[in-house]
Amino acid sequence: MSIPADKMDESRTRSDSRTIGAALNILDNPETTNRLTRLLPFLGPAFIASVAYIDPGNFATNIQAGAQFGYLLLWVIVVSNLMAMLIQTLSAKLGIATSMNLAEHCRMQFPKPVVYGMWVLMELVAMATDLAEFLGAAIGFNLLTGVSLFWGAILTALTTFLILGFERYGFRPLEAVISAMVGVVTLCYIVETIIVRPDWKIILHFTVMPHFSGTDSFVLASGILGATVMPHAIFLHSALTQDRIVVKDRRQLRRLYRYEIADVVIALGGASFVNAAMLIMAAATFHTTEYAHIASIQEAYRTLEPLLGRAAGWFFGLSLLVAGLSSSTVGTSAGQVIMQGFLRRHIPVWIRRLVTMAPSLAVIGMGLDPTRTLVVSQVMLSFGLPFAVIPLVMFTRRKDIMGELVNRRFTTLLAGMAATVIVVLNIYLIYQMFVAG
Repeated sequence: MSIPADKMDESRTRSDSRTIGAALNILDNPETTNRLTRLLPFLGPAFIASVAYIDPGNFATNIQAGAQFGYLLLWVIVVSNLMAMLIQTLSAKLGIATSMNLAEHCRMQFPKPVVYGMWVLMELVAMATDLAEFLGAAIGFNLLTGVSLFWGAILTALTTFLILGFERYGFRPLEAVISAMVGVVTLCYIVETIIVRPDWKIILHFTVMPHFSGTDSFVLASGILGATVMPHAIFLHSALTQDRIVVKDRRQLRRLYRYEIADVVIALGGASFVNAAMLIMAAATFHTTEYAHIASIQEAYRTLEPLLGRAAGWFFGLSLLVAGLSSSTVGTSAGQVIMQGFLRRHIPVWIRRLVTMAPSLAVIGMGLDPTRTLVVSQVMLSFGLPFAVIPLVMFTRRKDIMGELVNRRFTTLLAGMAATVIVVLNIYLIYQMFVAG
């Protein structure tokens, strides 16, 4: 049954207007309700962006890291997520302060050759992202239902179209659906963590003490960083906040920004827990056994059941499926933002979805190892990070662009340090892969 266009517009208006009205009322009268009620209208954008931080690429890198190196790289997840919180906060702030997204600012501030080059690079990054997300969901369907990877990919495409359909009703319904899916993944890993019963003293040690163990651990650390601080999520978050709640009053701007910080901390804090739980589950289950060199998601799923019981394998498969579906949906939206921002061009979402399916179907058709492909795609994402982070820091430190919400010097310093770490890590990784290796 189809819904008339005027009814869809009316539904979208009611849905978004209630949220916007409640938010503006709270910004005008912040003491009229309790703290939780005040926060609710502002939650959403960071939860959509956080999906990029728990996508199937994270499953691949975290499982390999935990199985091969135990808890050794747990600190990388902590540092990556702290960097992600800072960067996503700046991205949200850019949208709030300017009512423009990062790609639009790049188009306006940089020469045309640079803009076109960045667009091509970000499209390649978006394709690498979608490859991981699409493959992950297809593997999830395969593990839970037994269908082939090809038919799992088809089911993923159809389900993604259905989820994207919620955009027709405004931002709030899509935020609710994606947030619910994030909740499912988080719940699955709470159960997984309870089942594996890890050693929390060892976990605490490796959470705060940086370690590496050879080039392989460094490559996986780069993959974890690429899978955590993702370029397309940086571009997307600024678009999610640019016209969601628009205010000009100085006090309202600062209050809105504080609520967005809370949104980022809550959403990415949950994503940090999920990432850590992935590695902890793999380390506690596989590292000290004959499965220490486990290298694929499918192997992890099959060995979880005999080692920990049927429920563990089922929760793992469900979390992978939901993470893949939600992140594939968000990745498609990010691709639209990137094209519109850099080129002022728009293509129907179903065409973009069909085009981005092609690499995943090619990987499946050629019989390549899906998990290895996921890890490589995450390393590719790490190479694209400087081209998102550096412009973001450049723009948010400028008073003429940001106005009241311009970065403080210490914020710019921290963000600059994060950008430097990313660049140095990528240069060293390129050296190891193509020169030393």
